[in-house]
Amino acid sequence: MRNLFNWLKKFAIVLFILSVIIVYSIYTLLTPKERLPVFQPDMVNVELVDSTVQHVRKYHTVKDFELINQNGDTITQDYYKDKIYVADFFFTTCLTICPVMTDHMLDIQQEIKDDPEVLLLSHTVFPKTDSVPVLKAYAEEKGVIDEKWNLVTGNKKHIYELARKSYLASKSNGDGGPYDMIHTENFVLVDKEKRIRGFYDGTDAESIESLMHDIKVLKREYR
Repeated sequence: MRNLFNWLKKFAIVLFILSVIIVYSIYTLLTPKERLPVFQPDMVNVELVDSTVQHVRKYHTVKDFELINQNGDTITQDYYKDKIYVADFFFTTCLTICPVMTDHMLDIQQEIKDDPEVLLLSHTVFPKTDSVPVLKAYAEEKGVIDEKWNLVTGNKKHIYELARKSYLASKSNGDGGPYDMIHTENFVLVDKEKRIRGFYDGTDAESIESLMHDIKVLKREYR
């Protein structure tokens, strides 16, 4: 009798384990994997997109660029090859949204500092004053980690074309004079294929939490 009881006990345990495995397997099969959208110009507010690309519905990517970072190094897309990165636009003397955005970029930097897959890229929208030495001083003041985060300057037209034609993040094209500048709070998430996978309010803490979540989701696509 005791042997029968022990056998039934073992059988019940095995049956329970099998039931858990089956239920988990069914749940996994029925639950779709979370996946981020691939943003195309025709999916974005037309005010933020250059008229030459507003009609594009597929295959949009960030175009090639050549800029100079806080250390005087030339930065191109090669630096971000096979990397996920977060891009934004700022200027060092901004006293409104930029300080908050920079603080949030620093929070992101802290989270990704040991992650070789993820980098940061901040473009100055006021290259006339944001020279390499100015960017370097700003980077040192804020605690920028050079290997993780490039603060870049360069030709104003080139930067603004990137903002409107590649990152789809600016209402201005910079043609209104020397003080016509981008003033966007957008953080843009770019994948390893140079595609845009998300837009986030760089001044909003909850939006930054969503960005950190989406980075994890995006990383799973490459597993």
